[in-house]
Amino acid sequence: MQPYLIPLGLTALAGLSTGLGGLGPWFVKEFKRSHLSALMGFASGVMIYISFAELLQEAVEGSGFLNANLAFFGGILGMYALDQVLPHHYLAEKTGFAGRVDPDGAGDESEILSAGLLTALGIFLHNFPEGIIVFLSALHDPRLGLALAIAVALHNIPEGISVAMPIYYATGDKVRAFLYALGSGVAEPIGALATLLIFGRYLTPGFINLSLAFVAGIMVFISFHELLPLAHRTERPEVASVGVLLGMVIMFATLLFV
Repeated sequence: MQPYLIPLGLTALAGLSTGLGGLGPWFVKEFKRSHLSALMGFASGVMIYISFAELLQEAVEGSGFLNANLAFFGGILGMYALDQVLPHHYLAEKTGFAGRVDPDGAGDESEILSAGLLTALGIFLHNFPEGIIVFLSALHDPRLGLALAIAVALHNIPEGISVAMPIYYATGDKVRAFLYALGSGVAEPIGALATLLIFGRYLTPGFINLSLAFVAGIMVFISFHELLPLAHRTERPEVASVGVLLGMVIMFATLLFV
């Protein structure tokens, strides 16, 4: 069990960072769109750079070009299929603005509460594969796991805000809003534990190499299908682009010096 403690710990930290967003009702008066764009862009930059510069490269070296690329595109197709069946939609995507709901303009309290609860459910289900991503990456290389955990945590924080704010506006209960936001991130350590319990005996170097390519495909899909479109949905799209570039540069420096 000892080799799995660090990967499980990093996955838990990444997932439960939604709880930081859940503190929004206490501290966030107005979550600016530019803040969301920068965070989403940064997380995308980290994920895309790691996918091509590290994970896919490692898989090619360990399993061969064809096998690694088949696993990579399998990850993209698998995540696409999962995205079609999950009730995954963010409040930000419904309103065009993340983290703040105007009760006077968004509908009555029951509609706002429903939006928050559906957002929590969607994020919970969507976070499950992210837990697998962080776990497998950390199992292969703890520095990669740490970098990915940070990237996932960064985009989990506004997700937590998107859960907590509408629930708070609808109920006036800050604690309840925080608990729902925190709970939506629990799916990530659950995903890691499920991977360990189901595939634990098969976590050989060959399996891990192909899993890394599969994970790279998942991250590329998440970045291009979800994070980048959300990041650029702003009056200042250059903020998102700067975030992407900054994420890539910091990831390059991390891999070079750490």
